[in-house]
Amino acid sequence: MKRLMYSGVGLLLLAAAFLAFNMVSGLAFTNARLDLTEQKLYTISDGTRQILRELDEPINLHFYFSDKAAKDLVALRNYARRVEEMLKAYERAADGKIRLRLVDPEPFSEDEDKASAFGLQAVPITQGGEQLYFGLAGTNGVDDTQVIPFFQPDQEEFLEYEISRLVQSLANPQRPVVGVLSGLAVNGGFDFASQQPTPPWMFMEEIRQLFQIESLKTDVDLIPDNVSVLLLIHPKNLPEQTLYAIDQFVMRGGKLLAFVDPHSEADTGMGMPGEGLDRASDLEPLFQAWGLRLVPDQVVGDGRYGMAVGMGQGQAPVRHVGWLNLDASALDQDDVSTAGLEVLTYASGGILEPLEGASTRFLPLVRSSDNAMPFSAQRFAMLRNPGELIRELKPTGERYTLAARVQGPAKTAFPDGIEGRKDGLKEAANINVIAVADVDMLTDRMWVQVQDFFGQRMPQPWADNAGFAINALDNLAGSDALISVRSRGRYSRPFVVVDALQRDAEARFRQKEEALQQRLAETEQQLAALQQNQDPTKLLELSPEQQAAVQRFLQEKLKIRKELREVRFQLNADIEALGRTLKMINIALVPALLTLGALALALWRRRRRG
Repeated sequence: MKRLMYSGVGLLLLAAAFLAFNMVSGLAFTNARLDLTEQKLYTISDGTRQILRELDEPINLHFYFSDKAAKDLVALRNYARRVEEMLKAYERAADGKIRLRLVDPEPFSEDEDKASAFGLQAVPITQGGEQLYFGLAGTNGVDDTQVIPFFQPDQEEFLEYEISRLVQSLANPQRPVVGVLSGLAVNGGFDFASQQPTPPWMFMEEIRQLFQIESLKTDVDLIPDNVSVLLLIHPKNLPEQTLYAIDQFVMRGGKLLAFVDPHSEADTGMGMPGEGLDRASDLEPLFQAWGLRLVPDQVVGDGRYGMAVGMGQGQAPVRHVGWLNLDASALDQDDVSTAGLEVLTYASGGILEPLEGASTRFLPLVRSSDNAMPFSAQRFAMLRNPGELIRELKPTGERYTLAARVQGPAKTAFPDGIEGRKDGLKEAANINVIAVADVDMLTDRMWVQVQDFFGQRMPQPWADNAGFAINALDNLAGSDALISVRSRGRYSRPFVVVDALQRDAEARFRQKEEALQQRLAETEQQLAALQQNQDPTKLLELSPEQQAAVQRFLQEKLKIRKELREVRFQLNADIEALGRTLKMINIALVPALLTLGALALALWRRRRRG
């Protein structure tokens, strides 16, 4: 047998067996995949699999990537390969319900014309005008079209969500219905002070372009079945029948986006005679059943995010710690409703908290900085000078939640029902609610400038408030399976240790740079003081004192520049030392350990035979 193995015929037989094994495995295990990445980046989630299982008709996906044009763009080509692998995973999991077509659109070809007709975004990559396509177009059996105009590499954690959203939109092409219930005139009204009609809030105009809107009365006793998402804006003093209707809507799987407020500045309605104006709104009994609460009579003030506001002509702006200008650091970048947004503005917004022992998950979407504290809402009712608040601010060091997503199993807030309605649902396996502790953020003055252009209202947004609300509605309008997809991990793995070394060295570099600037300013002041005592007729001449000062400055400048070079050299030295260590481990240590292991195994086997 050994002679046959080492003979020419044996080698030929081994080669033939190897080829046969590869052919058989290639045919029999075509769909077999092993994803060894930490976050299973090449494995589609259970939510996506559910969406694919529920497909009734085939969907065509056309993946356009200008492969030849991107031959020198290595990073983009790598990302395109990952997108292609993800799309092929969808095709395999859909069991024939997804037909994938890969297209490299050549310039001036029919494929390029088709990509442009789909609405895909072409990006110029050369000065000669060469363009690159990197997008996805999907069609269904009735020629509905959905597209991802361009796959942004910096949004790779939402790759699966965007593809799943496209597939579900093609499977259910009707526009989602958003039921709007508001205690404010969001659809326009009448201003009794000016005796003029008021236009709809621009936020409502924006969502009307994307969703079918159904307005609901504040005393509604049943949310219609065709409503996909219920939008509550300042639900103030709702009757029990309406609270019960909202509760049952959520219990039967309806999605809810609720804007509540401890002190709504947009609420200008009059209170009862002899009473002060009540500007608060809450869903206290429902929130309690769902595992959260709006802290009553508390407005968050934030010294870091406080907005500068004008105080009238001739007066300097002051910082209003109750009006917040929240940047990306305050937003959850792992949730599709807030990821990618740059600025949200809040006006006297409240605080949301999870309840202890709740069965639901409380996921903060928007949070204050740690330079914040709660103020009494009554403090804002009679506020004349916002500058007073900054002097009263005593930060607690806590970050307060301004908006949150609530998911998970929950029980009804009305276990015994209400009068005449005792047969309602008692619990839900999973609810999907987004609560926002500010109503004023939706008003025009907090996010957009509206200009009249020949009778048309043209919005010029300066904050992302409407974008946040639209993202939340769009996310909630999908199925539970789509909501569960949300975001994935990043494909690129950062060099954590190297980044830390760079940050430390850059911190040292900035300190030296600041020292240089400070010394420069001191020297310039010294020169200016010397020039004041100089004869005006000899301004162009330098006195011995000035010459000495300039010489000292030049020496200091050379010394500090040398120190800066040493810091940079030390940065590179630390990184190079780390690189040498890693190379030593990979090149020498690992092979040495394997060799020692092999020798130990051989020695053990020899002793065992002996």
